[in-house]
Amino acid sequence: MQWTPEVPNADWLRASLDEPWRGTMHDAVPRYFPAYARIFHPATRDRPVGRPWPGLPYAAHRREWDAFHDAAPEIDVERVGWAETAAAFGTTFHPLAQWQRVVAPGVAVEHEDGPRDASGWRYGAPAIGELDADVLAALAGVLAAHTTTPDDGVVALWEGWGDLVGHLGVTPSRSFLSLTTADDGSDRHDELLARSIRDPLNDAFRKPRWQPGILSDEISRGGRLSTLGRDYVVFRGGIAEFAAEGWVERMPWRDRDAEAAGFGPTAHSPNLVWPADRAWALVSEIDWDSTIVAGSTALVSALCAHPALEAVPIEQNSSLQWDADRINA
Repeated sequence: MQWTPEVPNADWLRASLDEPWRGTMHDAVPRYFPAYARIFHPATRDRPVGRPWPGLPYAAHRREWDAFHDAAPEIDVERVGWAETAAAFGTTFHPLAQWQRVVAPGVAVEHEDGPRDASGWRYGAPAIGELDADVLAALAGVLAAHTTTPDDGVVALWEGWGDLVGHLGVTPSRSFLSLTTADDGSDRHDELLARSIRDPLNDAFRKPRWQPGILSDEISRGGRLSTLGRDYVVFRGGIAEFAAEGWVERMPWRDRDAEAAGFGPTAHSPNLVWPADRAWALVSEIDWDSTIVAGSTALVSALCAHPALEAVPIEQNSSLQWDADRINA
C-alpha cells in the first residue's frame, strides 16, 4: 500500500466529541454509534524460577537483592489479561475496571516494585496509548470484515510521541547508547558523559536547531488533524494493512534508525482509525490503557468473541478515568 500523508475533513469527528470535556469516553471517542467495545491492553507478569523474589523495601533487603542478582536466576515472563489478573488478586473484572484498583491488594511497596500476587507473580502495567502489534493485527482483522472500505480510510498517530516527528530543539528526538568493553573488561556507555548528557544550565542558551524524527521533515512540518486537545499526523490507508502479518515492517513510520542501532523492527500503533465508509471508529487515546471501538452491535459482538482479544461491551457515556472503577474501589 502507498501510504499518503493527508489531512482529511474531520468535522464529523469533532462534532461527535464532547466539548468541553465531560470526563466520559466521548472526550475522545465519537458518539452516535450503536455500540461500543473496550479492548483491554494486555499486561505482563514475571517471577523467578524455583525461588521467591527478595523482600521489600529494597533498602532493608539489600544483601538479599545483591545475592539474587549475583545468582542470575531464570525469570519466567508471560503476557496476562485483566480477567486473569483480577482472579489472582481477588478483585472483579468488569467493563469499567481500572488497573491500579484491580491489582491494589497486591501492591507490595509503592514506587519500588510491581504488585505481586500470592503465587509470586510480579505484574507490569498495560501499555498506555498503544496496542501490541499482534493484538492490533487481530483487532484489524475483525474491523476489516465490518466495513465496505477495508483498504481506504484514515490512520492517525498522535504527534506527541517523542520520536515520531522532527522538531526545533537543542536535543534530538531520540538517542541510542552503545556499550563498549573497557580495558579492564567492564562494560561502559560509549562516550556517554561526553556526548549524551547535556548541561541543563547552558541548554537554556543553546540555539535550537531542527532535530529530525522518524517521519520525513516534509511530513513533520506538514498539516495535522486536530481534535480537542490532540493533534495527529494523518495518513490515508486501510485497516486491512494492519491485519496482515508483519505490518510493523511496512509502515512509513517504522523506526529504521533504531534498527540500524541494533533494535528490532518497531512502529507505533495508530491512535485513531476510521474507514472511508465510517462504519466504525478505533480510538487508542494516549492516556488510556484500553482501546475503544465504536461501531455496530454485530462488530462489538465479533470483537468480544475473538479469542485473541480481551474485549467487553461498554455503555455510552462511560468514564475511563482513574476513579471510574467503583466496584474495586
